[in-house]
Amino acid sequence: MKATIPAAMITAPGSGQGKSMVTAALARLHRNAGRKVRVFKHGPDYLDPMVLEVASGQPVYQLHPWMTGEAECRWRLVEAAQDADLILVEGSMGLFDGDPSSADLARLMGIPALPVIDARGMAQTFGAVALGLASFHPEVPVRQVIANRIGSRRHGEMLRDSLPEGIELLGAIPRNDAMSIPDRHLGLIQAGELEDLDQRLDAAAEVLAEVGLDGLPLPVTMEAEKPAAPPALLNGVRIAIARDAAFSFIYRANLDLLQAMGAELSFFSPLTDRALPDADALWLPGGYPELHAAALAANQPVLGAVRNHYLAEKPMLAECGGLMACVEELMDHDGQVHKMLGLMPGRASMAGRLQALGLQSLNTDQGQLRGHTYHHSRLETGWQPLARTRKVAGTEAEPVYCRGGLVASYFHGYFPSAPELVAGIFRGQAFRPLTDKEPDHA
Repeated sequence: MKATIPAAMITAPGSGQGKSMVTAALARLHRNAGRKVRVFKHGPDYLDPMVLEVASGQPVYQLHPWMTGEAECRWRLVEAAQDADLILVEGSMGLFDGDPSSADLARLMGIPALPVIDARGMAQTFGAVALGLASFHPEVPVRQVIANRIGSRRHGEMLRDSLPEGIELLGAIPRNDAMSIPDRHLGLIQAGELEDLDQRLDAAAEVLAEVGLDGLPLPVTMEAEKPAAPPALLNGVRIAIARDAAFSFIYRANLDLLQAMGAELSFFSPLTDRALPDADALWLPGGYPELHAAALAANQPVLGAVRNHYLAEKPMLAECGGLMACVEELMDHDGQVHKMLGLMPGRASMAGRLQALGLQSLNTDQGQLRGHTYHHSRLETGWQPLARTRKVAGTEAEPVYCRGGLVASYFHGYFPSAPELVAGIFRGQAFRPLTDKEPDHA
């Protein structure tokens, strides 16, 4: 399958340059102009896609040549291009940061990189930064840049004059409160918590329109093969999934895979619901249980239902925030201790700084589950892990605890990377971790 569509990779020299809000504002600008915009996010990220979905009005999927695989990157983009008018991909960190980097994805798909450069406190050096990005890799062309947070019209003119031949200033965005969005320790505030998000996005889109950023990027031709359907390994299996302000870190692709394998999905809120849906298996994904620990601890009916599910040795997956809810106690940022599910002995305690970050994999006899870790809490437990993830990049590997039907870890998995393993977890089937000397089953 082949498609040709205007597309751009919105990137930056590094984090904090404003690319997330620029991407969201561009999506809203073109959506308001009547175009169908599909947005994707490079790398493991839950929070930016929430905002990008509101901005575009369309589902947002992750693209990462290692985590999701190159073939899936190609297919997601080509599939989206069948009925979209524009594709935007938000990069992660700086253009060349990480392995694989945003630049690697741009090169794989032939999508031009469009850096957003924070120009505060910068004049002619702006041109040097743009030239460095443009000349760093011969297969990653940079022909246009966006200046962000400029101080005046004259400032924008100085930046334009600083650019070398062959690099155009596509637009210069002034400092404006509309171009910001609140954040917290794990990233942006969740989209569902911002009651005025639509108004913020419309205002940001107007800012971009005023500086001439309403044009379409050049068309890109892409080609991909449609993947084979996954095996129907979860036919008739009912999976209840926690989803609310405390448990919200869920990849769309994970839900798609479970349904494609035949699972029946239902959702519940551990914060407000009084009972679980009828289910054969349970999934507690990551999120912010530390911000809602008091409300979670007070909802004894649903906590009791989860305990009964565990005591019946039914399958249960707990990822990161879900793991934190499984222990006896959770200590929040203020030092307050809250009673949790008590399925595992020990305590999860919020720390003053990041405790783990990076790409990881869980290698087993049923497949290699790829994903990442990113958390600000520490776990103390007497349980010994059945397995440990393998560090691909970043901090140390994460323990994976298995007891009864429970599989719990700080590790976030990308389910399509290992369908057989994921189906086995939700069916309560044991897996065997591979040693470092054994070959991976990718």
